[in-house]
This record gives sequence, structure tokens and C-alpha cells, in this order.
Amino acid sequence: MVALAVRPATTDSERGQSRLSRSERVIEVRLTREERMILALLADGYLLDGIARRMCTSNRTLRRRIRGVCDRLGVQTPIQAVAWAARRGLI
Repeated sequence: MVALAVRPATTDSERGQSRLSRSERVIEVRLTREERMILALLADGYLLDGIARRMCTSNRTLRRRIRGVCDRLGVQTPIQAVAWAARRGLI
């Protein structure tokens, strides 16, 4: 489980206020062992075919799982998901 603190967007009137008065939400992001493995293999440069073979799954299933991870992390592309995981030391 990875906890990610997200600060809400501020307006011009809120920027003058103290940062301590802002509320922060903590979003829990849970990645399974297989999802972390997929991100690690992507980071190592494996193509989807190679990852699918290694994980004994179809390309279609793998693409669906990658899309689900991206949605959960709030990123647009698998590259962004890999960068997100790398910054947090998951891969």
C-alpha cells in the first residue's frame, strides 16, 4: 500500500493564507505484486509481448491490467505509471 498526499487546487485568494490551514487528502493506492512486476518489466524495457509471455497471459489482458493501473494512479500513459512507481521506490 502506498499513501499519496494530494493537495487541492488553490485559488488566488487562498494563496495568501497559511499553508497550515489547507486540508490534505490522503489517497491510498494499492498495487498487487503482479502490477508492480508489470511496471518493473516495463521499466526494464520489455515489450508487451515479452511481458505477456513471462506472466502467462494474453496481450489483451495485459493491456487491460496496465490501463487499470494507470487509471488507479491517475496517470495517462504506462510511462507515467512507471515514473510514478519509480519515484516512490516501488520498482
